[in-house]
Amino acid sequence: MPIPHLQHKIHSPNEWEKKKPSKILSRTGEKNDRRFFDIKWIPKENGKLDLKATIKKLWPYALTLCLVCLIGTLGLFAWVSKDLPDPNKLSTRSVAQSTKIYDRTGEHLLYEIHGDQKRTLIPIDQIPKYAIQATITLEDQKFYEHSGFSILGIIRGVIVQALKGKRLEGGSTLTQQLVKNAVLSNERSITRKIKELILSYRLEQKYSKDEILQMYFNEIPYGSTAYGIESAAQTYFGKSAKDLTLAEAAALASLPQAPTYYYNHQDALIGRQQYALDQMVKLGYITEDQAKAAKEEKIVFKPLNQGIVAPHFVFFVKEMLSQKYGETIVDSGGLKIISTLDYDLQTQTEQIVKDQVEKNAKTFQANNAAVVVIDIKTGQILAMVGSADFFNEDIDGQVNVATSPRQPGSSFKPIVYTAGFAKGYVPETTLYDVETHFKTEVGDDYFPHDYDLKERGPVSIRTALAGSLNIPAVKMIYLAGIDNVLNLADDLGYTTLKNRSRFGLSLVLGGGEVSLLEHTNAYATFAREGTKLPYSAVLKLEQPDGQIMEEYQDANPQKVIDPNIVNMTSSILSDNNARSYVFGASNYLTLSDRPVAAKTGTTNDYHDAWTLGYTPQIAVGVWTGNSNNEEMKRGADGSQIAAPIWQKVMAAAVKNLPVQGFTAPSYQIPNKPMLGGDAYGVKIKINKINGLLASDNTPAELIEEKTFKQTHSILQYVNKEDPLGPAPENPSADPYYQSWEDAVQAWAQKNNITSDPLPTEFDTGSYDLSQDASATVFWSAPQNDEIIHSNNFPYSLKLNLTDAAKIQKIDVFIKTTNAENSTWINFIEKPQTFDIILPWNNAPASGDWIIYPLVTDIYGRTAAGQERRIKIE
Repeated sequence: MPIPHLQHKIHSPNEWEKKKPSKILSRTGEKNDRRFFDIKWIPKENGKLDLKATIKKLWPYALTLCLVCLIGTLGLFAWVSKDLPDPNKLSTRSVAQSTKIYDRTGEHLLYEIHGDQKRTLIPIDQIPKYAIQATITLEDQKFYEHSGFSILGIIRGVIVQALKGKRLEGGSTLTQQLVKNAVLSNERSITRKIKELILSYRLEQKYSKDEILQMYFNEIPYGSTAYGIESAAQTYFGKSAKDLTLAEAAALASLPQAPTYYYNHQDALIGRQQYALDQMVKLGYITEDQAKAAKEEKIVFKPLNQGIVAPHFVFFVKEMLSQKYGETIVDSGGLKIISTLDYDLQTQTEQIVKDQVEKNAKTFQANNAAVVVIDIKTGQILAMVGSADFFNEDIDGQVNVATSPRQPGSSFKPIVYTAGFAKGYVPETTLYDVETHFKTEVGDDYFPHDYDLKERGPVSIRTALAGSLNIPAVKMIYLAGIDNVLNLADDLGYTTLKNRSRFGLSLVLGGGEVSLLEHTNAYATFAREGTKLPYSAVLKLEQPDGQIMEEYQDANPQKVIDPNIVNMTSSILSDNNARSYVFGASNYLTLSDRPVAAKTGTTNDYHDAWTLGYTPQIAVGVWTGNSNNEEMKRGADGSQIAAPIWQKVMAAAVKNLPVQGFTAPSYQIPNKPMLGGDAYGVKIKINKINGLLASDNTPAELIEEKTFKQTHSILQYVNKEDPLGPAPENPSADPYYQSWEDAVQAWAQKNNITSDPLPTEFDTGSYDLSQDASATVFWSAPQNDEIIHSNNFPYSLKLNLTDAAKIQKIDVFIKTTNAENSTWINFIEKPQTFDIILPWNNAPASGDWIIYPLVTDIYGRTAAGQERRIKIE
């Protein structure tokens, strides 16, 4: 309980009466019972006091004493007054006020930032009348009658207490309390009391009663760090002073006398509150019915340790503004901060995190999680959960993991593949997922493995990224270039990857630390089709007088990636079919009502597990693990412990948003082996007659593109510095060529995959295409006018050929007056006859038919052959 305890001894009001007066002793020590009027020099008549004579004799002495006391009092007051503060400056002095942070609606107070005093100034017209009356009732019922102090109060609180030998107390008017709290110290002394009286009187001469009340209600301490009625109302009831009920106002008026005691002994507080209500009835402020209803109202104080909502976000905003404007202005400048936080989404996200972390802790020994939600259109932070419980020291709850660097695992792969797409690779590009040896510059051997230790052979980039395969990813960062990847990371806004000498191929598997906030904002850039916006946390910043210091404006968008390039990445991350071979068709990376792009990440040692993703409207990032970096249980990957949080938060964030899809990428698939996606086939243009490599001499009619089965790594066909350029003349010049090639060949041998021999000679022949088709065809069967019975079908036709070597194909046409069909057979090496089966499976219709061949030679020339008439019965 942060309310300062006011400790003082409590004496019984009658305690002084119990003390026995001291005996009056004579010089000899004997008891002296003489009365005052027995003094010899006092005039007596007949043994009795002569009052007139006594007065006549004593008045000069009394007058002298009064003059001395008056002069002394005036001198004391003059001496005390010489260094008094100027009460005229009370209303213009600088008063420390709390800075308040609200959600994006301005309706939910997230936190009051303050120093030792939490204060919000409000005008008196925003204080309920009964709240003022309750305070006057308990503290100063003669407030509107006195001129700053009460003589009876002073006698009761100062003189009587002094005679009792007790600490000075009580007797202070509201004006005196204001002076004591706003101008003077809490020192208890005659001197301070005199200063208080003087200043109170002068204050009443300067200000009206309402002005004094306004200053009073903005100064008085209500316990804890709450100063002023507005801060007290927010601290204890979570509402503004203008919304206080009569019961709550009377309770607040009861607090200042002993805040700690009354807060911790609320039965006593209610007793004082009810006393105040009864006195308000007697003074005519309220009716008995109003007092009765207020007494029946249940007073519920807000727990003081719940005075902050979204604590990690609040302190993120505070730190950001403090760096910009300075700690003093933020702590005591009375600023009003309207943040970007979506209160409802924040509370839902906190509950989702809490529920899942309870499960993760039991199953996977992962006791913490963090979440960031960003609005795609604006870059505004809608929710931020920095840990599962800010107040839990066992999990280092006050550490904001959302802004702390952690290794992202495979969730960094989309950045690498996007850099590859920018260089010319496409989702169809094929990479070999086989165990491969990578040598680093420092000489260490690097053998990455997939999560399941399997080899899948040739896979497309779509398959590799969607399924989060590690070996193709390492090859991709080599092909894309580490510097190109880091350049893109800089463009996306990462600030933790500046020391490039630290990073090698393992960067693609999460070897560089990133913060969840920057990581999520990079994914938001993907959702904007390559346009970056800075994340923002503040919508409006106001001074206490309402002057706007800053206000959110649409930031200048920065195009950092070509839309078609980043849309390739989105098309893969949103392709649930492509990842189902690893994650299953039903997984936590989908939403039931709309397309969504998502990627998981897990570090090899199970220290961190992630899931990040986006729709065209919302980006959500989730981290799970342990703040102290302790290893989780094996199997605690992002799809198991982070994705359930991600899916629920994303569903809550887009619940009321229209469904939007991703823009399909538009690109050409390169016509190159592996780069264009042909895993085993190498397409080569040859002369289809002689099988030689097509050359300038080869007629276009004779050129065909034939696929030859080959098994090589992509470095056989692609120069990594210019993937879309010509194939490398010397592939082995690449430092990784041999190790990649050896791995591919070893895998092919293990799987009994062989390659076709490739043609090596070019076609150098010469061709004369000016003549008609030189080959001729004539019938061996059937004979002309031959009768064929329908039960003889299918029927074999026989053709004789001349110069058969030059025949490319033969079409046989069969026609009647009402039907026409044809079939053809391709050239067979040096045939002398063709057996052609008529295409009917059943006997054709009876009648007369004409059949004839059409010859096409190797030069593309055609000639009709001999006709035959047949009759079908």
